[in-house]
Amino acid sequence: MSTKIAVLVSGGGTNLQALLDAQAQGNLGGGEIVAVISSKVGAYALQRAANAGVAGFVLPRKEYADNRAYTVAMVEKLRKLQIDLVVLAGCMVIFTEELVKAYPNAIINVHPALIPAFCGEGYYGLRVHEAALRYGVKLSGATVHFVSEECDGGPIIAQKSVAVLADDTPETLQRRIMEEVEWKLLPEAVALFCQGRITVKGRRVIIK
Repeated sequence: MSTKIAVLVSGGGTNLQALLDAQAQGNLGGGEIVAVISSKVGAYALQRAANAGVAGFVLPRKEYADNRAYTVAMVEKLRKLQIDLVVLAGCMVIFTEELVKAYPNAIINVHPALIPAFCGEGYYGLRVHEAALRYGVKLSGATVHFVSEECDGGPIIAQKSVAVLADDTPETLQRRIMEEVEWKLLPEAVALFCQGRITVKGRRVIIK
């Protein structure tokens, strides 16, 4: 029985593409991406899904009164699709606790910084890299973690760093972290989950 994966997106879907590429190469540990669900109409990520022969769905955030109503609808959709693992790949919605309760330690997110630095509410996209450069850190990177009820606060599965260069801009740092870390670490973490090699004990993730 393969692990049925849904990838939740809002935009261009570069991390989704990394997952689709890993799947095409047989590197998702037996997992299968069966659905890509976008919070926005016309997100390019849906085109990437179509190109890979994966079903794409739109559940527009703007059609729901608040994040809770949206989360409840999302859980309903995921259950209908019989999803085992949820992956957030550039999904710009802060889900409420209903999603975590439905999928405890089965929602994976990638964050473009070394958590607990530059994370939590308000830290997304280029804002993360602007903050890192403003602070003057010498290393940044990305973190793949399980999603908990606290924003960017769930158990850490994997982290990898990159050097921050003297002439970096938020855009160049973002690009390097994506290429060198996010696009590799996220598929690797998904594969470990699908192979049943991850155990969570409190805040610690143990990889067999």
